[in-house]
Amino acid sequence: MESQNNDDLLGQLRIDRSQREVTRPSRAPWLVPAILALLAALAAGGYFLFARARATVVHTATAIAPAGQSTAVLQASGYVTAEREATVSAQIQGMLTHVYFQEGEYVHRGQILARLDDSTQLAVLAQARAQRAAAQAQLMQYRVQLRLARLDLSRDQALIGQHLVSQQAFDNARTQVDSLAAQVLTQRRNVAVARAGVQAAQVQEDYTVVRAPFSGVVVDKPAQMGETISPFFGGGGFTQTGIATIVDMNSLEVDVDVNEAYIDRVHAGQQGVAVLDAYPNWHIPAHVIAIVPTANKSKATVRVRVALDSKDPRILPQMGVRVSFLQPSGAPGRAGSTLPSGMVWVPQSAVVRRGARPFVFVVKSGRARAQRVTLGPLRSDLRAVSGIGAGSTVVRAPPRDLADGDRVIVKKE
Repeated sequence: MESQNNDDLLGQLRIDRSQREVTRPSRAPWLVPAILALLAALAAGGYFLFARARATVVHTATAIAPAGQSTAVLQASGYVTAEREATVSAQIQGMLTHVYFQEGEYVHRGQILARLDDSTQLAVLAQARAQRAAAQAQLMQYRVQLRLARLDLSRDQALIGQHLVSQQAFDNARTQVDSLAAQVLTQRRNVAVARAGVQAAQVQEDYTVVRAPFSGVVVDKPAQMGETISPFFGGGGFTQTGIATIVDMNSLEVDVDVNEAYIDRVHAGQQGVAVLDAYPNWHIPAHVIAIVPTANKSKATVRVRVALDSKDPRILPQMGVRVSFLQPSGAPGRAGSTLPSGMVWVPQSAVVRRGARPFVFVVKSGRARAQRVTLGPLRSDLRAVSGIGAGSTVVRAPPRDLADGDRVIVKKE
C-alpha cells in the first residue's frame, strides 16, 4: 500500500512534456512597429535635408531675344567700372593706431574704419575747454562788478540833489558803470570765441576717426597700423595717403570705347548684351546710359557708359567685357522668328511640366529658382516663352529631383 502511494506522489510531480509552454503576451504590441516607423521617418528626413544641402551639377543656357526683333549692329570692348568708388583717407596727418577692416569686407556708411593717434588733439581740446571756462568765469566777475556799480550810481543819483555827493563823484560812478558794461560786452565776445575754439578742437579730434563715406566693399587696404597717414602726397615712401578703397557694387557699369566712325550707331537708352571675358556663355542684358561728349584723339574712340540690367556677385570691377549694341530689325524675319513682345528663346529641354503650368529653372545666386512661363511657338530645339527676361540663365534638361531653391553648380561647357 505504501509503495502504491509513493508511485502516485511521483506521478503527480512528473512534468508532462506533451503540453506546450504558453508564451506570455507582450505588454505593448504596437511599440516595435512605432519605433521602426520613427526610424524610417528620421532616415527619410535626413536624406531629404542632405539632398537639399548638396549642390546639383547642371548645364545651363541663356535666354535670348528673337533674331527677328533685334540684331547686333556694333560690338565694342571695355571694362567693368564703378560709378561710386573712393579712396578713403584721414583729413589730418597722424599715425594709425587701430584698423577695423580687411580687404573684401563689406562696410556700411558711417562705419568706423580706422583711428589715428589723438593725444595731441585731446590736449588741444582740453586746453580750449579750460579757456572757455576761464572766459565764462571772467564774464561772471564783470557782471557782478557792473551790478554793484549800478547800485552805487543809483545811490549817488539820489544824493546829488541834496548836495551830499559831489558832481565829480557822481560822474566817476557813471563812468564806472559804462566801463564795466563795455567790459561785460567784450567778455561775452571772448566767451563766444572760446566756444568756437572748443568746437574747432572737437572737429580736429573727430578727424582722428575715419569713417566709410558710403556702403560698399573694401577692395584695397594700402595702409597698416603704425604707419603715418596724410591727406597730402608728400613724395616720400614713409607716408601713406589712403587707408582703404571702397567700391559700391550696386553702381557697377561698363565703359567701352567705340570707334568714332561708328558712334552714330549708338544712342542713349539703346539695348545691348554684355558678355564678360570670364564667363563667355553668360549674356547680361544691358542698355546705354550716355555717350560721353568727348573723343580720344590718340585712339580715335568715344567713351560710352553702359548699365548692366542684371546685378550678380560674379561681376567684379576691372573685368574685361564685350558689349553688343542691339537695334530693332525693320525687315521681317523668316517664318516663326517674329514673336510677341516679351518672349525669348530657350532650349526646349529647359521647359519642365510638373503640374498644370510649365516652368523653367532660372539660376540666381547659385540656386535654381522655379519660374512659371507661358509657352510660345516651337522652332527646332528652341521654345519661345514669356515670363523671364533676355539674358536669364536657365537650366537645360533639369534632373527630376531638382526643386525650387536647390543649390546648383553650373558645369562649364
